[in-house]
Amino acid sequence: MISEIRIDHVTTTADGREILRDIHLVIRAGESLAITGPSGSGKTTLLLLAAGLQLPSQGRVLVDGEPLAKDDRSRQRFGVVLQNHGLVSVLTAAENVALPLQARGVKAADVHLASLAKLAEVGLGGAADSLVQDLSGGQQQRVAVARALVGSPAAVMADEPTSELVAEQRKIIVELLLRQAREGRVLVVASHDPEVVSACDRQLRLVDGRQAESGSAER
Repeated sequence: MISEIRIDHVTTTADGREILRDIHLVIRAGESLAITGPSGSGKTTLLLLAAGLQLPSQGRVLVDGEPLAKDDRSRQRFGVVLQNHGLVSVLTAAENVALPLQARGVKAADVHLASLAKLAEVGLGGAADSLVQDLSGGQQQRVAVARALVGSPAAVMADEPTSELVAEQRKIIVELLLRQAREGRVLVVASHDPEVVSACDRQLRLVDGRQAESGSAER
């Protein structure tokens, strides 16, 4: 497990434009944090930084006191739901879910069973052998969630994980994500969904790449 992720006065620029400015944030194990704000405010960039998938222009991202580096294999401990799903379209749903386990060197038989079990949790047990390119947007999103949660990751980062889901599916996915925090993991969710935000322990609001609010989520 990860005890804490610290965003240490991070600034990020791209193509000469400042995306985030002087963000300072600590996220602790067992805590759920919602990152909110208008489109273009830097939510996705901050989530990618926290997951170690992007490095800051200034400042550091520390995991249990150790800075994440560009070639840091420890990021395999993270389960990440990307906004565009990030799935391999020519693989099946089960094969996509299996990828992080294979990267960690899990035995093939265990990989298959774990992938099927996680797909069943998100309501896609019957779609395990379907090619991702043949699934709907909502189904692909649930495959992405299953892939992020398989194998009990040390921390979970989810970017708009409910955006393409109907109400019943959204409830299932939110509960699965919140369970990660209850089991002692770091959980960070970037979302426009007020139900997701209100369910989290804390929220951080971004406006034009700056911290506008930080505190307990309204309940």
